Amino acid sequence: MSPLPRPGILEIAPYVGGESQVPGLNRIHKLSSNEGALGVPPGAQAAYARMAGEVHRYPDGAATELRRAIGARFGLDSARIVCGAGSDDLIYQLCLAYGGAGTELIMTEHGFSIYRIAGQYAGSGVVATRERQLTADVDAMLAAVSPATRLVFLANPNNPTGSMLPARELWRLREGLPPDVLLVLDAAYAEYVERMDYEPGAALVDAADNTVMTRTFSKVFGLGGLRLGWCYAPAAVVDVLNRVRSPFNVNAAAQAAGIAALAEPGWVEKSRAHNRRYREWLTRALTEAGIKVWPSEGNFVLTDFATTERAAAADDSLRSRGLIVRRVAGYGLPHCLRITIGTAEECALVAETLAEFISNAPAHA
Repeated sequence: MSPLPRPGILEIAPYVGGESQVPGLNRIHKLSSNEGALGVPPGAQAAYARMAGEVHRYPDGAATELRRAIGARFGLDSARIVCGAGSDDLIYQLCLAYGGAGTELIMTEHGFSIYRIAGQYAGSGVVATRERQLTADVDAMLAAVSPATRLVFLANPNNPTGSMLPARELWRLREGLPPDVLLVLDAAYAEYVERMDYEPGAALVDAADNTVMTRTFSKVFGLGGLRLGWCYAPAAVVDVLNRVRSPFNVNAAAQAAGIAALAEPGWVEKSRAHNRRYREWLTRALTEAGIKVWPSEGNFVLTDFATTERAAAADDSLRSRGLIVRRVAGYGLPHCLRITIGTAEECALVAETLAEFISNAPAHA
């Protein structure tokens, strides 16, 4: 008889990342993982290369200089920042530290799948609340709170829908939750948001002892391959995370590259401008072709083909041109495809391919 994991582990559906290959094709355009369209900041590339001769050394387990750089960039107290191997690392630790058997985690029905996976891993029950027009519904989330609730996760903007709650709704959510419930605001796409009513979460963290904001270097800062994220949290939560996280959870090269990425002149501004221009352009082009595109505040758009079969056929058309986008059936949206905003060339290829698909599709499809 082979060893068995504890009950519940084999009920977890594994996370499925965005694909990066199409058999038989050499030139691929990967638009499946919301990676930054401009690639890696030059300064981060140089910093990473400089670490090649130092990788026999253990990194600074506290990521002191990286935390200082993050604090300086965003105007935050570095003592209240914890870094991780991607923000997923910190999400797992929060679930393990504050969840467990007999507790519940609340998320939204189309929320980021890692919340469910990490919650189940911790042994918590996961409650997914309804959304309105693919947008989190604060009233539904508050109605789901029970004596067992310990964690509430909200991605804002949300992945894969691209929707966003304004600051006033975040405050209403926080004020409606019991003080012993930890609200985790996942602001992975914060740098792309340009709406004036947006709040990534730092203000809520500063106002109370029961909110955490998570962020990542994987999107606008172009370091997805290095796995680097961070959170800003109350001192008591920081203390808990520093007790349970791996002692060297952020490698030395990632720390160096992260510091350099933060310092890259104009990088965020250039990335945001590119994203604004081509998100609007692609949305308009696809809409004119007859495809529904949901409003997005991230570096991606969610396209709606009405049926599972039509979405699959559209995906096949894209793949035949080497364009890999993301099927999101695992998020309860089998009729949709999520498309990362890539380069100008990639956006044009997507628009051309899908316009041809729509024009050639049977009228009844």
